[in-house]
Amino acid sequence: MRRSVFIKTFGCQMNAVDSARMFSLMSSAGYLAAPTLEDADLVLLNTCSIREKADQKIYSDLGTLRRWKQRRPGRLVAVGGCLAQQDGEALRARAPHVDIVFGTHNIANLPGMVRKADRSLPTIALGMDEEMTHWDVVPHLPVGAVSAMVAIMQGCDNFCAYCVVPLVRGREVSRRAADILSEIRALAGRGVMEVVLLGQNVNSYGKKEGEIPFPELLRRISAIERIRRIRFITSHPRDLDDRTIRLFEEMETLCPHVHLPLQSGSDRILEAMGRGYTRGEYLSKIDALRKLRPGIAFSSDFIVGFPGETEDDFRETLSVMGEVRFDSSFSFRFSSRPGTRAAEMKVMVDPMEAAERLRRLQELQAMHTRERLTTQIGREVTVLVEGTSARDPGMRCGRTACNKTVNFTPGSSVGAIRSILVTGAGTHSLVGAERTSDA
Repeated sequence: MRRSVFIKTFGCQMNAVDSARMFSLMSSAGYLAAPTLEDADLVLLNTCSIREKADQKIYSDLGTLRRWKQRRPGRLVAVGGCLAQQDGEALRARAPHVDIVFGTHNIANLPGMVRKADRSLPTIALGMDEEMTHWDVVPHLPVGAVSAMVAIMQGCDNFCAYCVVPLVRGREVSRRAADILSEIRALAGRGVMEVVLLGQNVNSYGKKEGEIPFPELLRRISAIERIRRIRFITSHPRDLDDRTIRLFEEMETLCPHVHLPLQSGSDRILEAMGRGYTRGEYLSKIDALRKLRPGIAFSSDFIVGFPGETEDDFRETLSVMGEVRFDSSFSFRFSSRPGTRAAEMKVMVDPMEAAERLRRLQELQAMHTRERLTTQIGREVTVLVEGTSARDPGMRCGRTACNKTVNFTPGSSVGAIRSILVTGAGTHSLVGAERTSDA
């Protein structure tokens, strides 16, 4: 009887792609997808370490898996990803029932590690192989998927004061453009109409390796038949250049949505973070994008309570939010990460004060999000249909080019792209009804 694997993914989109690679590898090794944890013979935790809370959640899950493993002989537990890279041998010392610990550059060796574990030979693999051989592994794509994430690079050279990414993902490494284009052509041949390009800093793609610049990569992807939408995550504000900004006017396939992490509206805190740009420089890029692509949507990231942040610094952040009025954002209290410069900073913000600031920021963002969604009521939007709505099985769900989720009542037309009349707005999504035939 074939064995089965259950994969639980924590963290970012890059981890989601890595998990899809893990499943492809294990599927080739004869494993089926386990519908539930209890059905599994092998559990893979693909972990995140960007914040302390993520660490705590993962170790809590490992406690549960110790009991899970005891219930049936032969079960295996593997831990990969950023926390595995960060904690390494200490992870297995803390959770000795874990059979495999493998880092972010060791995915391609997963089947061999599982075979060793089957022979009661635990494995810890943490080497930082810059060849990135797991890029040759085609990520699993669900049947009928119309959107796919494509990693174009990994790692980061910025070393922001708070960020652990360069330590757990390694230095910046870009894939060959030819391989990226080949993967996207294959995805288009399988019905994919939208690609989301992933990297810790996509705007610096190819610079170290002498590859084509990021704007040229976007142009070549746009020329691939059947690719109707292109997105990318994440842009670093310092490296988002004029050539890339101009493409939002020139390329219809480039979706009018940019995720541009600000982190703080205070120049003093931005300098302490090592971000390499000022509030004014950030806002000038927002203005340039809005002039070239009216209606473009923006999302961002914020860290509240960074060491030394004062109430005045925080008010500068709220001020920028009021000026930009982001469509959405991700915001968190500062979390000290081992090995980063911020972990050594002495002037810490009181946790209760940081929590209160976070509450105020998130309330302001919720108001701006409602405003942005409400403006869509009565408008006709083009939606890429992704599947059945989670809120109502009788409805369909998709996304606009501006990355807004729409739950809608389907009509009689057939096709992945539909025209929807927006009739209402919720907290984070829109509601509508199909208005016309296939767009």
